[in-house]
Amino acid sequence: MSRIEDYALIGDTHSAALVGLDGSIDWLCLPRFDSRACFAAILDTERGGRWRLAPDGPSQATRAYRRDSLVLETTFSTRDGEVVITDCLPFEEGSQPGNPREIHTEDLVVRIVTGVSGTVRMEMDYSPRFDYGYVMPWFRVGGHGIHAIGGPDALYLQAQVPLRLNRSNVTAAFEVGAGESVAFVAGYHWSYRDPRDVAPEGCFELVRSTDEFWKRWAAQFDYSGRWRDEIMRSLLTLKALTYSPTGGIVAAPTTSLPEAIGGPRNWDYRYCWLRDAT
Repeated sequence: MSRIEDYALIGDTHSAALVGLDGSIDWLCLPRFDSRACFAAILDTERGGRWRLAPDGPSQATRAYRRDSLVLETTFSTRDGEVVITDCLPFEEGSQPGNPREIHTEDLVVRIVTGVSGTVRMEMDYSPRFDYGYVMPWFRVGGHGIHAIGGPDALYLQAQVPLRLNRSNVTAAFEVGAGESVAFVAGYHWSYRDPRDVAPEGCFELVRSTDEFWKRWAAQFDYSGRWRDEIMRSLLTLKALTYSPTGGIVAAPTTSLPEAIGGPRNWDYRYCWLRDAT
């Protein structure tokens, strides 16, 4: 598990995920902030579930958001080369940044690995666990990739590389050369309904349109003074934590993180607390 300060936020104004500097998504609730987590390794590294995508071997990682955007880019440097992993929670086509009632989400997580130099051996470990790790899903292969199903909840995973279905997780091992890209997409759906079909090939357009959405939203603020970038980053974060259907802003995207390990103060902050919202 990463240190808490090593996590970066990605979101779509309906939910949010935390991405570690090690390439692991260790927190995600879908389809809403207050939904039961399907990745919760920040609470339990053994049973909570995660989605890790990183080089197979030693590496150095740096990261940054795209300017005026919540699209995250993590750069991994290895002795064999360099890759960038792009992560985002995309919006539906036609979502309007200036009208919260017209912001709609795909209930997807998009991850794209792009080779910068050399050839880098990559590995993926996709281990969803529903209901904060209490529910071990069963897996099936279907028309929309590999489905993880736990009661009413389901996630499907598709990729541009072969996936290996194991008893309790899905893995992949592949190489990425300079100029090459490999896309992964995971989507939430109710287990009793068919998912929306989003192929990995469509991920590149989803990243582009999501980046454009955030830039259009940021362009509403005409400020170029001191600390402009820091102020804009704060605004983008607050917007990501605002639940678009109601305008309520959650105090945090997480729950059950104690102020001190073993201590009693481990409340659910996925509420619009009046103290914090004001």
